[in-house]
Amino acid sequence: MTKTISGPELADAVRRVAGGDAVFSPRLAGFVLDAFAGREPAAAPVADPELDQLTAREREVLRHIARGYLYKEIAQRLGISAKTVEAHVSAVLRKLQLSNRHELSRWAVQRGWLDGTG
Repeated sequence: MTKTISGPELADAVRRVAGGDAVFSPRLAGFVLDAFAGREPAAAPVADPELDQLTAREREVLRHIARGYLYKEIAQRLGISAKTVEAHVSAVLRKLQLSNRHELSRWAVQRGWLDGTG
């Protein structure tokens, strides 16, 4: 985890670790995966203050929205309810100061979220 993690995110991470999961911030996960795959790590991630304010789950939902999945499909893939997906999307829209999911998709595409670089 990075030192910019929020209190609720830290509490969630502690619960997940206690349950046996490994927890990495999204920005560090790529480096860990590259190390296990024996590849050279990509360039250091560029700090993005907008992304840093999103939780890991919000980023996960954002990635699915950018790929065009419906709330129901995202819910099924993530094992959560469609209402929870809707709540995450609302939080992301508010945090990024966007108006709708189309703007959100455009925002994600501009940052490379469809090609795996975001």
